[in-house]
Amino acid sequence: MDTLTKAERSERMSRIRSKDTKPEMVVRRALHALGYRYRLHRRNLPGAPDIVFPSRRKVIFVHGCFWHGHEGCKVANVPKSRQQYWLEKFARNKVRDHANLEALRQAGWDALVIWECETKAPERIATKAESFLSPAAKERFQ
Repeated sequence: MDTLTKAERSERMSRIRSKDTKPEMVVRRALHALGYRYRLHRRNLPGAPDIVFPSRRKVIFVHGCFWHGHEGCKVANVPKSRQQYWLEKFARNKVRDHANLEALRQAGWDALVIWECETKAPERIATKAESFLSPAAKERFQ
């Protein structure tokens, strides 16, 4: 049972952003500190990736653990009310994410997903991003 009224729940849900989220900003700061420059939210690419490196043909998605159903993550729980709705919603999100990654791969782009829970350790993000963006990474991420 939801503890909020319908109006209160609607107001809270309306505050959830899809761009410039805290996890995304952590990743962007780490990349910028490493000297990388990038484009944001390119709508002409499948899934409108959060961070785009056009010259490298690489993109980074920063996924929220809850919304994208991060397997094994404590944040990715199913709400107690309307569980069937949420299970279907998360399943659709996963299918859409997989289709976007596949479409990018087919178009010749490499993609990296960084999960919200990973942003708690920015130093690990820097290592992961460096590994992904280095010229030798093409072989590792295919």
